[in-house]
Amino acid sequence: MTTPEERLAELGLELPQIAKPVASYLPAVRTGNYVYTSGQLPSVAGDLVAVGKVGTGTGSSVSPETANGAARVCALNALAAVRGLVGELSSVVRVVKVVGFVASAADFTGQSGVVNGASDLLAEVFGPAVGAHARSAVGVAALPLDAPVEVELVVEVTGV
Repeated sequence: MTTPEERLAELGLELPQIAKPVASYLPAVRTGNYVYTSGQLPSVAGDLVAVGKVGTGTGSSVSPETANGAARVCALNALAAVRGLVGELSSVVRVVKVVGFVASAADFTGQSGVVNGASDLLAEVFGPAVGAHARSAVGVAALPLDAPVEVELVVEVTGV
């Protein structure tokens, strides 16, 4: 059976270093068999892959397609935070919940399509049995550092 880390390699992806917090919080915490990540921004080597609001009208600077890709980056950063606590992603027995925040232009209603970037990545890495999850996709006025998207995860892991 292929491990999640092997699946990432097959997809041409690798987990980044754990993103440094931009405020007073931890990247992830574990309680019992659950790991909760803090909201992860779409940063690569400390730089955001996109900035601005998502939409197609006035006041938007990020396309929904670009934001979808940014949500994938957020999910990779969240997985790095999980691995930092549990050692390897094979310890994940279930992705329980994904919450995605999308900095949206006032008339944009495609938040779910943006957050699909994170959901689809998780399904590709863990498969449908482990990667299928509950989810919220929420439009917001602004996100830290003018990021277009932020993603947090709740995952269940093997025993303590």
